[in-house]
Amino acid sequence: MSEAIAVAAALAVTWIPALLWWRVQGRGGNLGGPARRATFETLHTASRAAPALRAGLTGQGAQKAARHLRALLGSPALAITDGERVLTWDGAYDHHAGEALGHAEVTLGSGRTQVHDVECDLLDCPIRRVVVVPLATDDRVIGTLAVYGEEVPAGLIRAAEEVAQWMDSQLELAELDRSRTLLMEAEMRALRAQISPHFIYNSLTTIASFVRSDPERARELLLEFAGFTRYSFRRHGDFTTLAEELRSIDRYLLLQRARFGERLRVTLRIAPEVLPVAVPFLCLQPLVENAVRHGLQDRSAPGRITIVAEDAGADCAISVEDDGVGMDPEEVRRLLAGERRGGDEPGDGNERTEAAAGIGLANVDDRLRQVYGDEYGLAVETGPGAGTKVTLRVPKYRPGVTASQAAD
Repeated sequence: MSEAIAVAAALAVTWIPALLWWRVQGRGGNLGGPARRATFETLHTASRAAPALRAGLTGQGAQKAARHLRALLGSPALAITDGERVLTWDGAYDHHAGEALGHAEVTLGSGRTQVHDVECDLLDCPIRRVVVVPLATDDRVIGTLAVYGEEVPAGLIRAAEEVAQWMDSQLELAELDRSRTLLMEAEMRALRAQISPHFIYNSLTTIASFVRSDPERARELLLEFAGFTRYSFRRHGDFTTLAEELRSIDRYLLLQRARFGERLRVTLRIAPEVLPVAVPFLCLQPLVENAVRHGLQDRSAPGRITIVAEDAGADCAISVEDDGVGMDPEEVRRLLAGERRGGDEPGDGNERTEAAAGIGLANVDDRLRQVYGDEYGLAVETGPGAGTKVTLRVPKYRPGVTASQAAD
């Protein structure tokens, strides 16, 4: 993503001087005040066109961006196509709009800028020529930008090509945004798949054990299990509140305590002021699940899980700690890096469990970094026999991050 932004910035540096030259020279201006005003106008107009293109090459986005792009180029009319249809025609003289796809045909096939004559019987129509420039992402032509006018001098051709390259950068950013969204959705499905087989089976087995001996408790546990699964498998919202996330974890721990009894001890220290903070959906569940697993693994003595959430200035600091068997720090590094030990598919149950743990930790770490930046990844303190403490921070306020409440 940072590389794409750098490319976009570089393109902006390239095409802005070309546009300024075209506009200033065309107006007979000089390098004094008019040039500075043109700079401001160009930057302002480009900034207004960019958001419309960040959704990709769509009819609605092209329509919104076209009027700003036409203002940049100073042309009487402008058309944007996606290779199959004319997405928008901006300007008067729309009796030529039906010809735009024909004008784009050669450019779509060759990927090169083309200049065509435009025939028109109307004497008052200024459109006599068109320059058609390809729009491309990943070296694949996906559409065209066509700029119409009475003449097509070299300066206008250069300006149209620079604007098209800037549009390419915006469309590439849109592709990256879509890819990131699809990746996060795939990671979420993998995380839910991790929760599904083991925990659900064990929970239902535990509930079944109470059906005859304590029907009321079985009923209560079944309701908690239903609430937990409804939250975990909900289909809307990338973010939730810390209060909702902790509520789901409380249900999870209630079911685990029903299974393990006094072997599982839990301590929570939650500052009330951080409960409304928005956090990535299911960012704590894998950490608590790993803590339960490692806290009770290979030991008959009780295991303790401590969950802390506190105010840390502009951030909310959250930690999940267990006093269990701990982990090799190098193994933790490999898990967070997405590296699998050995290179083959895991064989026995312990290896599958560790692989699932790696999916959970790496998933949470990746999502935190994608949303908030690299400084907000997981911090893991552990060692063989020393227990494990996983700490994360999330900003209490972040533009664009809005919690979606889970429905009961």
